[in-house]
Amino acid sequence: MREADSLNGVGAASEVASRFPVRPPGIFGIVNITEDSFSDGGRYLNPASAIEHARALVNNGAMAVDLGAAASNPKARPVSPDDEIRRLAPVVKALKQDEIRVSVDTFSPEVQRWAMAQGVAYLNDIEGFADPSFFPELACGSAGLIVMHSVQGRGRATAIDVRPEEIFDRISQFFEQRIGALTSAGIDRSRLILDPGMGFFVGTDPQTSFSVLRQLPALKQAFGMPLLLSVSRKSFLRLTTGRGLPEIGPATLACELFAVMQGADYIRTHDPGALADGLRVLEAATARNRT
Repeated sequence: MREADSLNGVGAASEVASRFPVRPPGIFGIVNITEDSFSDGGRYLNPASAIEHARALVNNGAMAVDLGAAASNPKARPVSPDDEIRRLAPVVKALKQDEIRVSVDTFSPEVQRWAMAQGVAYLNDIEGFADPSFFPELACGSAGLIVMHSVQGRGRATAIDVRPEEIFDRISQFFEQRIGALTSAGIDRSRLILDPGMGFFVGTDPQTSFSVLRQLPALKQAFGMPLLLSVSRKSFLRLTTGRGLPEIGPATLACELFAVMQGADYIRTHDPGALADGLRVLEAATARNRT
């Protein structure tokens, strides 16, 4: 499928603004309980630090906290399921006591099984739930399932070159197959949230990520399911702007707001406060378009 023509001019701005939903998107705040996450590795390995940070994210606007105990960037070291659970356990327990909605970011069925037993609200899998033998257990659960596409298919992100004009068809084919497999196994379609991937998960060329962003409306039309986007601090923004991690906040916010205007239902971000403020301004600025 060819990418839709890009929007230009004042009329285009009005068209984009009119897509802003009446209800703002849900915000997932990121907490990396890891040694080597690309943006904050080591900062929240201590359970007390992770819990404090998670609470702050919720106070700043996050509807849920996405906990990851194994980094997925190309340089990250493997983490065993036992170590993931060891890192997650005290944080999940504390946040559940606070009645904070918890998402666990893992592609390990063993960790997912443990997380479901803790009653987490979401499972977030960069492999998009690739193990059919685990589907019956997923079907017996109630957690929302964030089904992510990646060009790698399995495992952590790796450097793969994908042309921008190819990515939409690759994403569509993946979701058609995976949604069919999950629902055929008895997993209710209403539990699924689709994440097309961003950055290295869709390819090394920054333009491939921007192509996906521009085609979010087509993805929503094709599948009729909620979309989650995670662009926060990613390499394609740093390459585009020439900014390092300490300076990438404004580019992240601009990209997140564009994703919202393109129809994203959920945004996964390191900085819920900035996004919540941006959404308030965007909602106020577009209010006239919704009357």
